Amino acid sequence: MIFAIVGPSGAGKDTLIRGALAARPGLRLVRRVITRPTEAGGEDFEGVTPEEFANRTTHGDFALTWQAHGLSYGIPKAQVTGPGDVIFNGSRAALPEAARVFPGLRVILVSAPDLILAARLAARGRETAEDIRERLSRAAFVMPEGITFQTVVNDASPEIGTARLLAVLQPERA
Repeated sequence: MIFAIVGPSGAGKDTLIRGALAARPGLRLVRRVITRPTEAGGEDFEGVTPEEFANRTTHGDFALTWQAHGLSYGIPKAQVTGPGDVIFNGSRAALPEAARVFPGLRVILVSAPDLILAARLAARGRETAEDIRERLSRAAFVMPEGITFQTVVNDASPEIGTARLLAVLQPERA
């Protein structure tokens, strides 16, 4: 099964993903490729130059790519194959393409109230006040038509949020 974790900046997607990976050893994380320096921090990602990203795209290295916040993001093909469940931090805007590329994709929307989002964004120190305002204005993004998803509200401790995510990561029952 492939899971796409999506949601607004500051919702705590990376924190919940780390918690789920620790609790479910068989769950594999797709390490995204992003056109920003690896030293920028945050999630575990592979930072590349725009030129390297374009070259890898041309060579077919990615199963899925998208643009967001002035950066390019890629999901390496090699990381989504193999046994077990796979999880990646995705983009709501890229979901129609992701659903096409990954049949059976399960989408999980991680959300939190605006006050919590703003506080988390300010605490990570990567965005200016204007950046935070812009990100909050996009937080109410409507999911693309035809995308089925489950929601995890991350408005409490990381442990509670992780427990909520783990409950949604359970196999679907027929």
